[in-house]
Amino acid sequence: MILDIKKFPDPILRQKASEVTNIDESTLTLMNNMVETMMSAPGVGLAAPQVGISQRIIVVNLAAAQQEVNIQQFINPQIVEVEGSETDEEGCLSLPGEFALVKRAEKIFLKAINDKGEELKLELEGLPARIVQHEIDHLDGILFIDRLSIYKREAIKKHIKKRVAAGEY
Repeated sequence: MILDIKKFPDPILRQKASEVTNIDESTLTLMNNMVETMMSAPGVGLAAPQVGISQRIIVVNLAAAQQEVNIQQFINPQIVEVEGSETDEEGCLSLPGEFALVKRAEKIFLKAINDKGEELKLELEGLPARIVQHEIDHLDGILFIDRLSIYKREAIKKHIKKRVAAGEY
């Protein structure tokens, strides 16, 4: 089922999401619906708060850079180490049509739980690392615009207000 994607400034996007303590049928259904929603948007990542659920769950397409599909679902993801930095353009399904250059770690070491309750440890770099960092930010109530200068952030907010007033957002 395709879920409704919450748009900025919806307050749920600013909440710190709760840890998942029990993986049950509703958790699995949510993750599958998130994948369907992300793919239909289309997007390369989606966090549960973006669909109105304040839980620490993300879904990502780790092969987006190759224009392929490698969907991964992560429960309670944590970045345990980072290396390097790079700046690249980001957008967000919760801020449609808005893009900016964002500085992120070039490589991350991720710890998470999969849909079977098994612990995963991954090393990601480049676009996959960027996608995961962006989605984990959502779990902490952080949007990509929060990583911009105050000037750029306010310019995007002003642009969104104009689009809302014009019925385009």
